[in-house]
Amino acid sequence: EEGAAIACGTGTAYQALKRLAISGLDTLAVFGQGPVGLSATFYGAVMGARVIAVDPVPERRELAAKLGAAETIDPTSADSIEAVRELTGGVGADASLDATGIDEVRQNTVRSTRIWGRACFVGEGGTVSLAPTPDVIHRQLTLHGSWTFSTHTLKELANFTVNRGLPLSDLITHRFALADAKEAFELFDTATTGKPVFVWD
Repeated sequence: EEGAAIACGTGTAYQALKRLAISGLDTLAVFGQGPVGLSATFYGAVMGARVIAVDPVPERRELAAKLGAAETIDPTSADSIEAVRELTGGVGADASLDATGIDEVRQNTVRSTRIWGRACFVGEGGTVSLAPTPDVIHRQLTLHGSWTFSTHTLKELANFTVNRGLPLSDLITHRFALADAKEAFELFDTATTGKPVFVWD
């Protein structure tokens, strides 16, 4: 089960965290707490960062806290940019990651990052509307795109997880037999779960 997560979703998040060079010196804001975002929250916390998890779904915010988020933000009840700044003494996050692919959330990801900070787009699809000069250039931001990972990184992540005895199984919230695929995908479409997996007896 953990191997399934590493091979699809978790590895994507890990590669993005490597692009961002996350360390214990960082406050990391993760926008979107689906399986990729939750993985970024989990491994970001393991790497020592103080993680702020942003998601409108209560179940996913609760899971993010269980996986290591120091704080969670509900963007439906607070301005996420201002909330991140408030939690960082008005400065903004050292690094931020978008796992949604939604225009407004991508904007918030960039704008909640501090001057000289780093941001990474992981969520696919959609577009983004940014003003390059005030949003990126004058704030000296480094903006990354991160898509997938190499077989070397896959092995590195597996070793990183096993050697530290990390409870990656906590990310997996639902297990289904292949015969229950319709039910599994209907549940996943609700966007309230962690990582669902199919299991073979």
